[in-house]
Amino acid sequence: MISVFLREQKRYTQEQLTKEFQCSEEKTVCILKRLKEYGVLKAVKANDMQKDLTDLVDEDIEIADVEVGENEYLYVFTFVGVITIEARVLKCYPKYLLDATAPKAELKQVLKVLEKYNSKEQVIRMYNDTSDSSAFNMLAVMLFLLHDYFEYGAYTNMQDIIETNGTGDILWDKTINETFAILSNNRPYYPELLTKKCENDDFDFFKRLHACVLTRCTKELKDADLLDLFDIMGVDISDEQIEDFGDKEYVLDRIVKELNIQFNTRKQRLLKTLYAYIANSSTLDDLDCFSMFGTNSFNLVWEKVCAEVMDNQLQKPIGGLQLPVPLAEQYRDMRHMKLIDLIDRPQWVGITPSGEPFVKRAEDTLIPDLISIINIDGDYQFIIFDAKYYNIQFEHNKKLRGQPGIECIHRQAVSVPVGISAFCRGSPDQHSKKLFPYANSVYGNNQKRHRISCHATQSGTTGYSGAITACGTDIQTLYRKHKDGYTDLESII
Repeated sequence: MISVFLREQKRYTQEQLTKEFQCSEEKTVCILKRLKEYGVLKAVKANDMQKDLTDLVDEDIEIADVEVGENEYLYVFTFVGVITIEARVLKCYPKYLLDATAPKAELKQVLKVLEKYNSKEQVIRMYNDTSDSSAFNMLAVMLFLLHDYFEYGAYTNMQDIIETNGTGDILWDKTINETFAILSNNRPYYPELLTKKCENDDFDFFKRLHACVLTRCTKELKDADLLDLFDIMGVDISDEQIEDFGDKEYVLDRIVKELNIQFNTRKQRLLKTLYAYIANSSTLDDLDCFSMFGTNSFNLVWEKVCAEVMDNQLQKPIGGLQLPVPLAEQYRDMRHMKLIDLIDRPQWVGITPSGEPFVKRAEDTLIPDLISIINIDGDYQFIIFDAKYYNIQFEHNKKLRGQPGIECIHRQAVSVPVGISAFCRGSPDQHSKKLFPYANSVYGNNQKRHRISCHATQSGTTGYSGAITACGTDIQTLYRKHKDGYTDLESII
């Protein structure tokens, strides 16, 4: 299979993609149409402004068919992860790796983050997000089968073995009915006792089928150069072929019958996955096979990673916050309230027909992505973080590019809680920071943090006015801490 590295939200011409896919223009058009159908590719107008952009807004997207040889549009991948299509493996890496061409190590780490991000759903994404009945996601099923094997082992069924004078439980009914007794003083004595022993059936149909499928999955992922990318060892535990177990209908019927007698949750899930794999039997290099592992919303993954590593306090009761002093007296009875519930709601002021003013409070308000309270050498800081998935390029002799709009700055400035000083005596320093991903290989350590001045006042409180700091966060360090479940605010900010 042909392996191609592509950067998220980079603008590609049809000619560039034809070279990357190593095929004819007609074949490239066929691939691009399928990618657009599955929502992982967008088209924008080909102009000088678009070529320099690293973000995509809805207003830029063009609804147009793909034609051979046209140069009117540029093509943008909005996906991070791995796609297999038309005997090609598209490895889409995040947009912040600006100068990378084949960042295998970085993408490998990103895939680990995606695995952890999706692990809480406990869902096998057997089908791609489309109504097309042929959209079976073979790659996701293969990865599930291998991960399941390394976590739980092979599928097993126990078999009962009848022994003579064994160490298992004595089968008295069988012993009395099928063996001879010796009578002594009108008492029977049985020199041979029939006993039962339970052991794994190494020749069980489903154990052999499971091993066969695992071996086949390993071979296909290895041929596609995906074993190392997903950090999977792979297994070679069977010399059998799926055809050796009978035709497809027979194998599927055996699986259905086994499902009807198995009540173990893991076995049921595994049998259903094996059923889907065999019923949709194809290989990753089939021309009709389209599989994917990843996300179209990597910005949500970035926010989730930041929230976990930065020790988000929004959902914690104020009584459990690590504060330098106790809660203020008027808030002690509200210690079970979450910090997020203290954020002010907008107030709308109107006039009644009689000329009297009235006030209505909105149910929703602007919520920051995360809030942290940290202690650095006895200095407590109350930090409002806004995780932004932007490629901000802020250099001395170059044009400012990739920065968030003023609405994002305003959102963070006004989404300040009622004030830490309102519910505790003695106020920690308050800061606002925007978190942007960056790679050391792109920016270098000297551009880790930039400062953007901004002033805003929040209505209904004592007021907030201050600078919002844009922090370029080393993405590899953040991912590593997220994977390990580790929190270390001081070293990151």
